Amino acid sequence: MRFRYTEWDGTEFPTADSLGLFDSLMELIMHYGDQALESMPDLERDPEQSELLKQLIDDGMLEKAGARWRLTPRAINSMQRKALMEVFRNLRSGVTGGHETIEQGRDGERTDGTRPYTFGDPVSDIEMSRTLKNALNRSGPGTPIRIGESDFELHRTEGRTRCSMALLIDMSGSMSRWNRFYHAKKCAMAMHALIRQRFPADTIDLIGFHSTAEVIPEHRLPFMMPKPVTLYDPTVRARVPLDQAEKAPQYFTNLQMGMMMARRVLARRGGENKQIFIITDGQPTAHVQGDYLYVLYPPDRSTKIATLTEARQVAADGIRVATFALTEDYFYMDWVGFVDQLTRLTRGVAFYCAGGDLSTCIMESYLSGRKTKTYIA
Repeated sequence: MRFRYTEWDGTEFPTADSLGLFDSLMELIMHYGDQALESMPDLERDPEQSELLKQLIDDGMLEKAGARWRLTPRAINSMQRKALMEVFRNLRSGVTGGHETIEQGRDGERTDGTRPYTFGDPVSDIEMSRTLKNALNRSGPGTPIRIGESDFELHRTEGRTRCSMALLIDMSGSMSRWNRFYHAKKCAMAMHALIRQRFPADTIDLIGFHSTAEVIPEHRLPFMMPKPVTLYDPTVRARVPLDQAEKAPQYFTNLQMGMMMARRVLARRGGENKQIFIITDGQPTAHVQGDYLYVLYPPDRSTKIATLTEARQVAADGIRVATFALTEDYFYMDWVGFVDQLTRLTRGVAFYCAGGDLSTCIMESYLSGRKTKTYIA
């Protein structure tokens, strides 16, 4: 077990009342995003709630800039830790942690045995008894004991590998159903907390994809919301210049652009293992071709080909792909076949699960590094 100690900032622990209000506020934000903060003036007008809001400000959870309310970094960290605790309560027993390899390495837990020192190894891992024994065997008994570089031996440690992850979250209109998007946000927050606390050398980047795609900064994560449906026509066939993509309806699913953005982000990361986790609930319905954005519903073959072509490039870059398909009301639709094709093409892994099981699936996949296709009932 590892512990991390930091300097106490002098603030008092939150009271039960303020914790209860903050938990309620967190749930409100997770469900409604920015609209939750826009409702804060109503709470201010209630004398009892206003006093609790003041307590949250004093506790460093909320701040007010002019007429606008904002969550502090401390509040976001608290939300992430709470999400992580909820996920771990649901994890099945027997899940192993870490990213162990079969190779001996540095910075892992110590194991039995020693190995010779090589230039650049940390001196904190030197095994002194074996080192002294080697020096005595080489130079004979007596003092002073002269230790040479060849005498040093180090404790063996588990090999550790750094992972760089891009977490792609579907922001299309259908994600608002069945609380899917709520569970996806909570999962992303738990992953941020896990990586920060347990694997600080790893990186995680969040990318939201809808009719286009965008990198979501960590502080904006609690406020993410799926794009609202603005058209109800049974058939949509639209082509928009890419530099005017904001004029297109935004609630479609552009997985191709999400993977393109993930490849660019991961190319800047230094992890030895790179992976893309995709959370989605339907077939792609938008893609980029040349200088144009196409939004097509029902799903079109051209979008499928463009998306799978990008997936092939992801696999060629050595990036592992795990797809988490949310199945509350889609399990028997054709898009499951698309997920199977995506999985075979990338030699990745697919999970079919309900939104409530999403965090457990992703956490177990990240911790265990499983390579087999898994179905969650």
